[in-house]
Amino acid sequence: MIRRLSLFLAVLAAPAVAQELTLPSSARQISERISVLDSYDLPMGPFAEDTVPSRSVEGRVERTSWQLQAGSSTTLQILAPLRDQLTAQGFDIDFECEARTCGGFDFRFGIEVVPTPDMYVAIHDYRFLTASRGGEVLSLLISRNPPDGYVQMIRVIPASSKPTPPLVIEETVEASGGLLADLQRDGHVILDDLHFNTGEVALGEGPFASLALLAAYLTDNPESRLALVGHTDDTGALQANVAVSTRRAEAVRARLIEAYGVAANRIEALGAGYMAPITSNATPEGRDINRRVEAVLLLN
Repeated sequence: MIRRLSLFLAVLAAPAVAQELTLPSSARQISERISVLDSYDLPMGPFAEDTVPSRSVEGRVERTSWQLQAGSSTTLQILAPLRDQLTAQGFDIDFECEARTCGGFDFRFGIEVVPTPDMYVAIHDYRFLTASRGGEVLSLLISRNPPDGYVQMIRVIPASSKPTPPLVIEETVEASGGLLADLQRDGHVILDDLHFNTGEVALGEGPFASLALLAAYLTDNPESRLALVGHTDDTGALQANVAVSTRRAEAVRARLIEAYGVAANRIEALGAGYMAPITSNATPEGRDINRRVEAVLLLN
């Protein structure tokens, strides 16, 4: 059974039509600049010998950036579904790297980046790829400033090209892959599209793709139950953090019951406070990652 999430990027190539990105409600397009005829130095390799290897391409150049709520998602988790769909739609991935293999500081400042605050690039936490389809080329740059993620796309359509069909980048999650595969393989999974600020227990309006997947899994597997376990950073006393983490888990449980019709006796909510961190609480980024809700698979 295929569960399709509503994360897709539709880029229209007709000369008078701009890019359009439809993301979950937490995301927004923050910049767009289109040059009918311009040039772009397309990166083709990591920084080496004091330069970033590139080739100059000319045509209609579209520069767009987006900000989204990343929670504890890694840059690879943000990039992977986009990369997979590019490949499925006939693009060749010509070059790909992550911060260290790209060249870190030197690569980041050797390529074109949409100026801040419209694009944020963490020097040690970004990913980049270059792709091509015929004469059409594009680059994707992904980075994070938790809890936010940033996506930059620069696309070039040769002036001589005929209008191309829409480029649709859509994340498709199957019951045999992604979050549900992790849940079945490991017995637990982080619901990383949820996010809580320090001390806060309210769950946003959503929609949250992870909850739709969990509800569908419970429907398809009537013998299974779930425990939702809330976790906090280490700010404050243990007792207070256990209370906060429990209320966060209860908020997620209530959403599954009220919005998705999951039977109350198939989900329980618990709180672990700061007793099970997955990274150091010494930095704001680490504390953000540790504030999470996990789903634990229970079998009757």
